[in-house]
Amino acid sequence: MRVKLAHTAGFCMGVKRAVDIALDMAQRGGEEKIYTYGPLIHNPQTIEILESRGVIPLTDVNGVQDGLVIIRAHGISPEDREKIRRKGIAIVDATCPKVARVQAIIKKHSGSGYTVLIAGDRTHPEVIGLLGYASDRGIVVGGPDEIASLPPLEKVCLVTQTTLNSAVFESIVTAVREKYPGAVIFNTICDSTERRQTEIRNMATEMDAIIIVGGKNSANTRQLAAISRKLGAPTFHVETAAELEALDLGGYEKIGVSAGASTPNWITDGVIDYLTHYREGSSRFGLSRLYRFWSFLVRTDLYSAIGAGFLSAASMILQGLALSVLPILIASFYVYAVHVINRLRSRNIARLMGSYRKELYSRHTNLQYALALVCLAVALVLSFLAGPAPFVILLVLSVFGVLYNIRIFPWRRRVDRLADIPGTKSLFVALAWAAATALLPPAGAGGFFEPAAVMAFLFVFTLVFVKSALSDMMDIQSDRLVGEETLPVVLGEAGTKKLLKVMSLAMGLLLVAGYLAGWGAGVAPVLLLPIFYVWICFRVCDKRARFSSIMLEGLLGANYIIAGLVAGLWFMIITRF
Repeated sequence: MRVKLAHTAGFCMGVKRAVDIALDMAQRGGEEKIYTYGPLIHNPQTIEILESRGVIPLTDVNGVQDGLVIIRAHGISPEDREKIRRKGIAIVDATCPKVARVQAIIKKHSGSGYTVLIAGDRTHPEVIGLLGYASDRGIVVGGPDEIASLPPLEKVCLVTQTTLNSAVFESIVTAVREKYPGAVIFNTICDSTERRQTEIRNMATEMDAIIIVGGKNSANTRQLAAISRKLGAPTFHVETAAELEALDLGGYEKIGVSAGASTPNWITDGVIDYLTHYREGSSRFGLSRLYRFWSFLVRTDLYSAIGAGFLSAASMILQGLALSVLPILIASFYVYAVHVINRLRSRNIARLMGSYRKELYSRHTNLQYALALVCLAVALVLSFLAGPAPFVILLVLSVFGVLYNIRIFPWRRRVDRLADIPGTKSLFVALAWAAATALLPPAGAGGFFEPAAVMAFLFVFTLVFVKSALSDMMDIQSDRLVGEETLPVVLGEAGTKKLLKVMSLAMGLLLVAGYLAGWGAGVAPVLLLPIFYVWICFRVCDKRARFSSIMLEGLLGANYIIAGLVAGLWFMIITRF
């Protein structure tokens, strides 16, 4: 089975702007209540996440006494806006700029004596809002057959709902020009809508079946499904990947996937993950078991634990220390425990919503907690056996790791835990990994500040920092509602990429300099391979539509294993010859 994801799938500009505005309001904190007038967008999963952040949708403002109201992306009528103002409630306007343009056209032409025809679904919130700007001079038309029944009109202006099927609009235009030759016509279909519809027409003729992802109450999503069906392609409209389980997709070799403008990418990612798993599950070559085992490791954070063990081995080799199982086990148990505990304690549920980890963490919470605490205890016991210095280091790391998502500044509103400090998530994660994998082994051997130890610390720090920041960027690309603790939210994606590239280049130069200076037991040059792999990851994350999210996460984490393998193989070669 070959899966093709439409380039236009996911949030449009107007929807993303509305969601960003709502998130910004929620993240400012304070005692002020936050409402949206109607659902902010037509996607129930995103509305659920926003509600968890304290953003509550309203159908009526009569019972509201204070707070602020965010105007939804579809816009509202002037009458509804005035009703909110009379209540003395603050208004934050998240109306899509494309919708606002249609509102302005209607207001201008109705004020100049035109009868405004609005092509669209008369029950749709956008059309209801647009009709309010026409005063008493607006008429909604759902199709060309409705034009014939209209009375004679002197001045006519035609606009359209921004998500209308372009073919339907063209047929309405033909009918309007026949009846009202002097009509002023504005094609106000959003260019994003037109691109989606054009792409789905092409995909419907190329692929064996089409899957449309998005809310059943989303007009533009339903339009995509209708266009595909009209062209004869077997078409399935699903809200989430869970609905695919009831479908038999085995007879289709090529499946195209698209999504509506209000569908976050993380929901589409879930569909891609399912189809990838479905494809691997039907493999004749036994790849299904290997894929399932690999994906299990990634889902459970065992993959991170294994990666930490490989980085610990690479650090020991880089520092010229004898390989020992004890530091490897300490690093692996510690990393697994702290990662699991912080995922479970995170108040940012959007990081797990739609994630391939969600089902595991939501269904087995108590078991995960118990296993993580046991692993943390085992790590502390092993560090105690390694010596006083490793034990003290791991104890401090464990305390900070557990406190990361616990309120330790209760007197502060916005920043009451370490996880709330803007842009520091990747920094804290990288520092913890570097200390656990690069400082613990020499501490057990009685040394800290050898040049090779510093180089090992910076090497691990760089790899983990880059991987953490790239994972956050993938979450943003998937429209997961990440917080200000992530670097891409603070610096932006472009700024984050520049920083990561500078860091990786600097680390590459340090490895070369360390080798020339005689540090690193002669293995420093081969560790340039993981640095090169970082640059491959930059390119892969730029073209993420080709891979499922779990595969991308696995590819990023593979760099830790690569570092351990190349260091071990090279060390074996140079010691033998």
